[in-house]
This record gives sequence, C-alpha cells and structure tokens, in this order.
Amino acid sequence: MKIIVFGATGGVGQHVVKQALDKGMEVTAFVRTPSKIEVAHDLLNITQGDAFNKEEVAEAIAGQDAVVSCLGSSRGLKKSTEVEEMTKNIVTGMQERNVNRIIFTSSAGINGEMPGISGKIIMKILKNALRDHRNAVDYIQSHGLDFTIVRAMGLTNETPTGKYKESKSGVPGKAKTIPRADVADFILKALNDNRYEHSSVCISK
Repeated sequence: MKIIVFGATGGVGQHVVKQALDKGMEVTAFVRTPSKIEVAHDLLNITQGDAFNKEEVAEAIAGQDAVVSCLGSSRGLKKSTEVEEMTKNIVTGMQERNVNRIIFTSSAGINGEMPGISGKIIMKILKNALRDHRNAVDYIQSHGLDFTIVRAMGLTNETPTGKYKESKSGVPGKAKTIPRADVADFILKALNDNRYEHSSVCISK
C-alpha cells in the first residue's frame, strides 16, 4: 500500500511514518521542513510542500492508495480555520487524483461527546481547535470519500501498549489519555480493515 502522510513531523504523524515503514508500506511524508524527518528508509519518499498550497497537495496525492492526515493548527487555543483550509485542499486533491481513502486524526470532543463536568471543561478550553476540526470533518464527510475519523483522547508520549479502547459512539467507558504511538497503531489498523470505513472512532486507554 502507498500512503501519503500530512503532518508527518508532528507527534502522531512521526509514529505513523515509522510504523507504516515497518509494515512494508511505501510512505510519502508531505512536510514543510524535510530536515525534521528523523527516519531514513528505502520505502520513504519525502515531499517538501505546503498544505495551504492546493496545487502542491494535489500533485503529492497523485498515485497514492490512501491519505493520512495528522495535521494541526499553528494557532494553539486561538480561533483558527487552518485545519479546515488544509483539509479542503486535501479533499480537492483526492478528488482530482481519484484517491478515495482517508484517515483523519482529530480529537475527542468534536461531537460534544466528552462526559461529565471535566469533559465539559476540556471541551470549553479546546472550543476553537474543536470547531476547526469539526468543520474539517464535516467537509470530508460531505464529499463522498471513504473516511475514518480518529477521535483521540488526550495524547501522551508514554510507551505504547498496542491495547486501547474504541467507541464509534461517544467515548469509551473510563477513557484515559493515550500514547501517540498507539494512535498511529490504530490508524494503520483502520487502513487495512473495511469495518472502519465511513466511521468515526474514539480511542483511549
């Protein structure tokens, strides 16, 4: 399988690249700064580009079997449409180049699904980022793509276990933070399992 990873130098994206290569996939890492890629491999192609550039995105998507987006905003907790804008370019590029499969990494809370008082507090703090991701997800889902939306709980750099909870509706019971490497593990699992097609999955420890 040939995949392109947007956000390949980010916390989750780096793990997706490494794990995909370990599984024998051909990986294109789409990055602004190639020097930030810390791995070298015969199956790794590094494409320098800007996800805000529609033409560069479409050209990089050509010939891929699937797209993995691990993009985030540079605006932190401030209001932003960056993820939505970049996602629109990806969707357009996929349609132009006849690529239909996308895994989009987002955050738990985009559906207002985090329970309890603590959940409401977290969603209020993250409201701007969640709105940006929600708009991006809406755009993906309205354009006929074969999508999997990954709604991850709070991310950590802990050692991955390969064991995590999944829920297609809401949040898993007793949900906890999850290692970034485990999120990457789920992304690659979902790519190869049609049970995750056209679904939105929350994952946690």
